[in-house]
Amino acid sequence: MQPTNRSSRLLLPVRMGFVMLSLVVALGLNFIPVGRFYAVPDFVALVLAFWCVREPHRVSMGTAFLLGVLVDVVHGAVMGQHAVAYVLLAWASGVNARRLLWFSPLSQALHMVPLFFMVQVVMLVLRLFAGGRFPGWEYFFTCFTTAILWIPVHYLLLLPQMRPIDRDENRPL
Repeated sequence: MQPTNRSSRLLLPVRMGFVMLSLVVALGLNFIPVGRFYAVPDFVALVLAFWCVREPHRVSMGTAFLLGVLVDVVHGAVMGQHAVAYVLLAWASGVNARRLLWFSPLSQALHMVPLFFMVQVVMLVLRLFAGGRFPGWEYFFTCFTTAILWIPVHYLLLLPQMRPIDRDENRPL
């Protein structure tokens, strides 16, 4: 993985075991019952979008579809609601991946707000087509809380890839 334009650190290659572990932890966090509190971030969308930006060849629309179906089944949502939304999120994140890596984590979070908003809109439209009712405007708070968490999650998920700061004089890299 190449460093971003603001980083002077080289990153080690990501381990797929860590990527899968982070996605499983995000699934677990999404499965915590919160009632009708709408400002809870969508952890699966957050971690999925992060890995689609950082590792677009390893985590993509197929992974998004499987995660979406799992979330649909556990939440008892309209079948395919999360799957369609996550596939669109993975596609949009992959399309914007090369551009997003040039920005700071704060700017990346701001760029991700419309993508997380798109996820909420897609899920709402599919729910309304299935006969559901409009949950209210506070339903869209999730996209903002998810984007706010982009910054700490960015550093947390990149931590295992960072090389030590101390340099070996015999090995310049």
